[in-house]
Amino acid sequence: MPVTAIDHIQLAMPAGGEDAARRFFGGILGMPELPKPAALQARGGLWFQCGVLQLHLGIDKEFQPALNAHPGLIVDTLAPMMAALKEGGFPVQEDAPIPGFIRIYTADPFGNLIELREVVPR
Repeated sequence: MPVTAIDHIQLAMPAGGEDAARRFFGGILGMPELPKPAALQARGGLWFQCGVLQLHLGIDKEFQPALNAHPGLIVDTLAPMMAALKEGGFPVQEDAPIPGFIRIYTADPFGNLIELREVVPR
C-alpha cells in the first residue's frame, strides 16, 4: 500500500512547556488547540490544527531543539505574522524567495526551527 497523506507532524518540547506552546502556536500563529484523547493526556504535550493536518507537541525528557529539520507552514500573509513574532520576542530570519513563495524562519519557544511561507502569484 502506498502512503497517501501526512496526518500530522510532531515536534518535541520539554516537560512543562504547554503554556509557552499555547502562546506561540495558538496565540501568535493562530492555530486552534485540539483536545488530546483521554488515554494520551497523561503524557503531556498538545495538539493543534493546521489546515487539514495536525501539529503535535510531545514531551521529550531529553529534549534537544530541532535546528534543521522543521515544518513548513503556510500563512495567509507574512507581514502581520512577522510583526507578531517580533513583538513576542521570537526571531525572524528572512530567506530568499523560492518560486511561488516568500518565506521566513523563526523558532518556537523551545528553539525548534519553524518555516513560514506565504503563497505568491507567479
